[in-house]
Amino acid sequence: MDYRVIKENDLFLLTDREGNIPEHHPYGLGLYMKDTRFLSKWDLRINGEKPILLSSDAAENYVATILLTNPHMEKNGEVVLWRESVEIERKRFIYEEVLYETIKLKNYHPKPVQFEVSVHMAADFADMFIVRGFQTGEVGKRTGQTMGHRSLTFGYVGADGIKRATRVAWDRPEKAVFEHGEISFHFALQHAEEQTITFAIAPHIGQEEGKQFVPLEEAFYRLKESYCRWEEKTAKVTTDDHRLERLVRRGIVDLRVLLTDLGYGPFPVAGLPWFGVPFGRDSLIAALQLLPFNHEVAKGTLLTMAHYQGKKEDPWRDEQPGKIMHEIRFGELANTNQIPFTPYYGTIDATPLFLVLLAEYVKWTGDFDLVAQLREHIDAALVWIDQYGDRDGDLFVEYHQQSSKGIANQGWKDSGDSIVHRNGEYARSPIALVEVQGYVYQAKTALADIFEHLGELERAKELRHQAKALKERFDEQFWMEDVKFYAIALDEKKEQVGTVTSNPGHVLLSGMLNKERAEAVVRMLLSAKMFSGYGIRTMGEGEAGYNPISYHNGSVWPHDNSLTLLGLSKLGKQREAKTVIQGLIEAANYFEYDRLPELFCGYSRSVGNPVPYPVACSPQAWAAGTPLVFIQALLGLFPNALEKKIYLSPMLLDSMNRLRVENISIGGGRLSLTIRREQENFNVQIDENTTGWDVVIR
Repeated sequence: MDYRVIKENDLFLLTDREGNIPEHHPYGLGLYMKDTRFLSKWDLRINGEKPILLSSDAAENYVATILLTNPHMEKNGEVVLWRESVEIERKRFIYEEVLYETIKLKNYHPKPVQFEVSVHMAADFADMFIVRGFQTGEVGKRTGQTMGHRSLTFGYVGADGIKRATRVAWDRPEKAVFEHGEISFHFALQHAEEQTITFAIAPHIGQEEGKQFVPLEEAFYRLKESYCRWEEKTAKVTTDDHRLERLVRRGIVDLRVLLTDLGYGPFPVAGLPWFGVPFGRDSLIAALQLLPFNHEVAKGTLLTMAHYQGKKEDPWRDEQPGKIMHEIRFGELANTNQIPFTPYYGTIDATPLFLVLLAEYVKWTGDFDLVAQLREHIDAALVWIDQYGDRDGDLFVEYHQQSSKGIANQGWKDSGDSIVHRNGEYARSPIALVEVQGYVYQAKTALADIFEHLGELERAKELRHQAKALKERFDEQFWMEDVKFYAIALDEKKEQVGTVTSNPGHVLLSGMLNKERAEAVVRMLLSAKMFSGYGIRTMGEGEAGYNPISYHNGSVWPHDNSLTLLGLSKLGKQREAKTVIQGLIEAANYFEYDRLPELFCGYSRSVGNPVPYPVACSPQAWAAGTPLVFIQALLGLFPNALEKKIYLSPMLLDSMNRLRVENISIGGGRLSLTIRREQENFNVQIDENTTGWDVVIR
């Protein structure tokens, strides 16, 4: 990555590798909270010159450490500061919506040295949509700066009438401070002596700027403790395949940094840097991936989505009663209704995915109280599927953009060119996507089981009848006999959008496909046309729309693969699942911090190493959740609270001889187990089972 990003709850910092925020940087670097940039410049200098970068590390997510040194400095033929005399360490973290940065300076010159360090700062309070060039509009105005004791505050009043401010405080006497945003400090260091400056930077929205900062050491201790608590209550994986173990650990800590709580429990935001907000589809899928490791996040996600569930018909926001939101924004443009993201509901899949996550959560936990708590929301979502989602009564859920500033393609492949016919023509809406029909079928059949368990037999019967009718019609309309595969969609004329894509892979998990056609889908997905060697492509090589460097038309998305993996595992296709997992593990070796990015280019493995996609989010929630799905798929783990059984179908990768998973939360207890290779077979040892459920090995 050419940037460094750290986040905690609702505040994130995006800088260059040197730790700076250059003014007017094309990537929109800055300190952001609630979709507003509270620092638009943060630039460190030594004797007025830019330091030299030595190393830049943000592997821990919650803390970044950047090491620099001084360039050689002369004036009028006299040495002012010999090159590499001063080590400059920048260490920063975020706690309780305050950014802390400590700059430590150490003298490695054999004699005493003197120099100045200066920080240049600015705050433009720009809305993120304006920063990214997506939108212009009516905005507020700056209200100047206020200097205090070792502090400087920038002020702004938005077009929404809300006051915003950025307060910067420091703990060392300054040499000079200028109202426009420059502070300088004088240093005189003996040989090997260290001195520091610590800055605390606090954004404020609509409140006084008198917030008390937590002392640095205490703030860092509390932050680190929160990560320790997260890891203690999250399942742990150990294996002799250290690449997989590192990937899983990376996924767990990445998901922790992406957690946010709007008052209804923790849930994952979509990704950094630009999507650190609630997203219906992304948050729901990431919570689904996380279920075997920490099911509290699924509950928080469900409660958050239920709170923002659509209540009325509002074309500006593509809202209808019962619909689950796509995305919510909190900035000035949203608050003044210049953009419809308050929240915006232009997503066709979030509503059935909400029901899928709920059903899976219940199967893992047996928490039927949540079903009762969310019953009105469940019923409203089902009504939306049947009345608003199915616009014309043909049993298929389809989308059509109504908002003038909304999204045209409203599935997970939401770029404008992603739904394309074999002849290269873009499909016109209303569009019914193949995977969405699978989500609907899965939601209705799973809810039928839950309602039956709760004694609501007529409701269960009705849902099963609807699911059966959908299955029959789906096979009639989506199956393409000439290529033995399913179309990605039906267009406005109910004609197949026949391009071969990854989307039908999501349907494998739903249980909607008969054995013969499920086999055909698996064969296509693992063919050279679709499988690059590093993962399943979003679109098949050779299709009219295929482009390996595109966003959705030939790239590889880890989360897309993960949903297919769950289906492969549930169907007992362990060999095929193993092939996909091994490809993605190989790909991860080529990305920073052993981290799978949002996506990467879809070139075949024979071409060479995986090619990064230039603006992929990293970390990104459902990419972080993908290695966790590897573990569920390897275990073949599918618990069912309705039967009080835990189903296992274990396998190991070729590179593994042992896999141990501890502290899996199922029902009201814990499951720990170890799988070992024994010649051609796998031995399963149950190390702990306090669930009270039976383990069934298939």
